[in-house]
Amino acid sequence: MTNGIISFIGGGNMATSLIGGLIADGRDPASLYVSDVDTAKLEALADTFRIQTSSDNEEAVRLASAVVFAVKPQDMAAVVKGVAVPGKAHRPLFVSIAAGVREPDILRWLGYDAAIVRSMPNTPALVSSGATALYANPFVSDEQRNLAESVLRAVGLTLWVDDEGLLDAVTAVSGSGPAYYFLLMECMERAGIALGLSKDHARMLTIQTAFGAAKMALESSDPPATLRTRVTSPGGTTERALDTLMAGGMEHLVHEALHAAHGRSVELGMEFGRNGEADEEGD
Repeated sequence: MTNGIISFIGGGNMATSLIGGLIADGRDPASLYVSDVDTAKLEALADTFRIQTSSDNEEAVRLASAVVFAVKPQDMAAVVKGVAVPGKAHRPLFVSIAAGVREPDILRWLGYDAAIVRSMPNTPALVSSGATALYANPFVSDEQRNLAESVLRAVGLTLWVDDEGLLDAVTAVSGSGPAYYFLLMECMERAGIALGLSKDHARMLTIQTAFGAAKMALESSDPPATLRTRVTSPGGTTERALDTLMAGGMEHLVHEALHAAHGRSVELGMEFGRNGEADEEGD
């Protein structure tokens, strides 16, 4: 399976990042295949990566050892049902990167005991700095798990969860997480400007500080609380700022925000499943 074809159904930004990461890791471009309805997008991918392209999803499945669903969540039911016949005949591994679409629904739409890995990448994967959690259903072999991990590891860190329900928590923490940091950066930039810094200086200082703090946390075995304590001098400026943040309810707000994201992830999974059922009733 190492030399088998990996097909992507959907050629958007995330698929493009995964393809680029796989090629950078040494995978032969000839072993990568993309299907999409947008011919301009296919031409761009073929020119950039010298990969195989087509607008035929069924052909993408017939050729592949692994198929990555890289389409919008609301399109998943129709796309999955559209490749059920060649899927059952050829039995590839299916990897979904569609947020909120649950494995039981994908399995039901395919209509057979398909090997499915559901993953939750985040947008830093676009710059090869992603964090992705993966869940494998019981029909996925060890070899297929390794293949799925190698695809997502091409754009950053990967980890496995044994309970698909934990992907809702992953969504709350890392899936939506980049936006939380962007919001904090946005607030820091504005505060810096209000304190007299130029817009460019406030932005550069904020971004580099965020990068440096993340790098320190990533390279240290200590928890963030310990790192925070080390850079907080008693009676100093950092302590005063942190006391203000905590007094304003920052910890409570973060807790509530992540629970809200988690709840919405659960709701969306149910909605996407119901939409697929409605499509079946209309068939």
